[in-house]
Formats: sequence, structure tokens, C-alpha cells
Amino acid sequence: MGTKSAFSWITLWASLLFVVILGFSRLSYGMFLPGIQREIGGSYGQLGILGTVNFIGYLVGTLCLPPLISRFPEHKPVINRLSCFLLGLTMIGSSFSQYFIQLGLWRFAIGLFSAIATVLVLSIALDAVRPTERGVASGLIWLGGSAGILVTGLFAPLTIDPSHLEGWRYAWAAMGVFGVLAAFGFEFVTVKQGSTKTPSPAESVLRDQEHVNVYRLLLSPRKLLFLIGSYFFFGWGYIIYFTFLIPYLVGKGIPSLYAGLIWSAIGLAGLFNGWIGGKAIDRWPSGYTLASGLTLGTIGAIGVITNNLFVTALGAVVIGLVSFITPPLMTTALLRKHVPDRAYAKCLSLATAFFASGQIIGPIVGGVGGERFGLQFGVASSAIFMAIAATLAGLYGLQQRKQEVRHFPL
Repeated sequence: MGTKSAFSWITLWASLLFVVILGFSRLSYGMFLPGIQREIGGSYGQLGILGTVNFIGYLVGTLCLPPLISRFPEHKPVINRLSCFLLGLTMIGSSFSQYFIQLGLWRFAIGLFSAIATVLVLSIALDAVRPTERGVASGLIWLGGSAGILVTGLFAPLTIDPSHLEGWRYAWAAMGVFGVLAAFGFEFVTVKQGSTKTPSPAESVLRDQEHVNVYRLLLSPRKLLFLIGSYFFFGWGYIIYFTFLIPYLVGKGIPSLYAGLIWSAIGLAGLFNGWIGGKAIDRWPSGYTLASGLTLGTIGAIGVITNNLFVTALGAVVIGLVSFITPPLMTTALLRKHVPDRAYAKCLSLATAFFASGQIIGPIVGGVGGERFGLQFGVASSAIFMAIAATLAGLYGLQQRKQEVRHFPL
């Protein structure tokens, strides 16, 4: 049982790792797309496939993690350590890519290691925090991803402007170095504060017994299926928006500085999102809370159809404020509340696999739609899938409500 406050060194270093795991390694790709296209080439459909390759690696990582944890339950900190360090190194390696296929291989490896790191960093950090503060802690950790978006946007004049042809390379290399340093910091505080422990044989037996019921728990319509379905469609929708928003703005002739500021505004709004979302899910641990953020995000994504820069930017800020970090952290917190402690890492890993599956489909759908009907349509299509996610989250909230009424004492 965790005993630490949500405001601890473990949470801080976990948040810094999420700057890399989410903001730098995965979502920076959308910001760097114009520069990558100028130097390496490829249509937006082909570059969307590279985004898909990244999330195929992400899916493989999430599927490999449960058997790894089952086979080596006492080595979870070691697996996390390796994945975090290798993530930083592969980001540095990707900055030297000269060919389309070469970059694709690096993006696959980055997705693989970021998936493992996402689950284990969250699991290790939240295990150390008091149960009543895990929503806040989850919000603080996930807001690292918003900080990564904010910083990436500040690189825009270097990475988007045609006068800096290799700017995206220098930015990715610097981000990889930061990732290695953050991995060192997280390792230091977890060892120093004794947040990791070796399970006893009895705990290992219980863990194996609970693994049998993990799929039934996640895929039962009477338990967590609607929540997992919401997570899947959120991954599908949000990744379309984040992959093609900057190419759309650049294609409309928006100066790189303004495009970067819009991107940074998403990250800045997301910093508040992590805090507000964490507090909200601690106070109202319901699918309705999740659905409200997704609904507002759907409205924000529709802003691109107005052909108005201000409305598009306002919609991007709305997404950053209520629909970027909120769904992952709320899903994380809801799973933490309803899943047994010893099965949490495996359940989160499998839930993340569904999330990754949505992200695999998203760039292909957005890329094909953008090629055929224009990037505006590609970006706006994200609203369709976010609306489906909001609906499923609402159904999960209704299901929770019925269960509460059913078990309410007379």
C-alpha cells in the first residue's frame, strides 16, 4: 500500500519521464512532419504510415509486457529501467535517419519502448502514492506529456522553417538526451526511497490467479468494456488531430512561429488539464466525468472546419485543456480504482494495447482522408471518433450509476 504524497520526488521524476514518453517520443512527430517531408520526402499518406508504424511498436510493447511481468515479476523495475534508457537512445538514433524505411524502424523501436515505459512508470509511481491521492498523482504525471507538447511547440521556428532543413534532427537528439537524464533521475529516487520491492512467493501466486480473470474483467459489458472501448476510440481520434494539425496549418500558409504557438498553447492548456482532471476524477470517479471532457474535445476538433485561424486555435486550446491528458489519466485512475492491485499493471497494459490499436488505425484513416479530401477533412475527422469515445464513456458512467443504485443499502 502506498504511503507517499502525490507531491513527491517520485511523482516529479515520473512526470519528467512523461515529457519524453508522450510529448517528445510520440507527439513531436506531428510537429516535425513538415521538416521530415522536405528532407526525406514522402506524401502525407506515407508519412501517416510512419505514424502507424510507431503505434504498431507501441501495441507490440503493450502486448509483450503482461507475459514479461508474469515471467519476471520481481524484475519490473529492471524492465522499466531498460525501456526508459533505450527510449532515450532510440530517439537520438532516429535523428540520424537518412531514408524513409530507416526512420520507420526507429519509430517502431520508439513505440515499443515508450509503451513499456508508460505502463511501468505509472505503475511504479502510483504504487508508492496513497490511494486517496492517486488521481492527483496520475494528473501530475500525465501533465508531463503536456509540458512536452509545450516545449516541442517552442522548437517550431527551428523545425518547421525551410531555412533550417535539419532542425528536426537537432531537436530529436536533444530530446533523447533529456530522456536519458530523466531515466537516471527516476531510477535514483525509486531506489533511494525504496518504492520498489520484491514480491513474496504468496503474492506471486495471487498475481497469477488474478491474471486468469484480467480479460474477463476488461472485456465484460457488465464491467469495463465500455471504458476500454472509449479509450480505443479516443486513441483513434486524438492521434489524427495531433498528427495532421501542424501540416494542415503549414499548408494554409500559417507562419511557423504561429503554428508553433498554437501547438505550445495545447501543451500549456494541458498543464492545467492534468491538475484539474486529476482532482475531478478523485472527487467524481465516474465515466460521466470522462465523457464531459471528451465531448468538449469533440467540439474543439470541429473548429478546423470554420477556416478561421482564431477558432481553430481556440479549438486546439479546448482540446489541450479538457481532452488531451484527461482521458488517459482518468482511464488510468478508474482502472486503478476498480482493478485489484496485483493485476493493475497487466490490466493497464492490456487497456493501453486497445488505446494503441486505435492509434494505429488513426494515422492511416487521417492520411488517406487527407490525401483524398484535403488535410482539413483529415483533421476534422478526429471529431467523429472522439464523439464515439464520449458516448461510450457516458455509457460506462450509466453502468456505474446502475451498479451503485443496485448496491445502495435500503
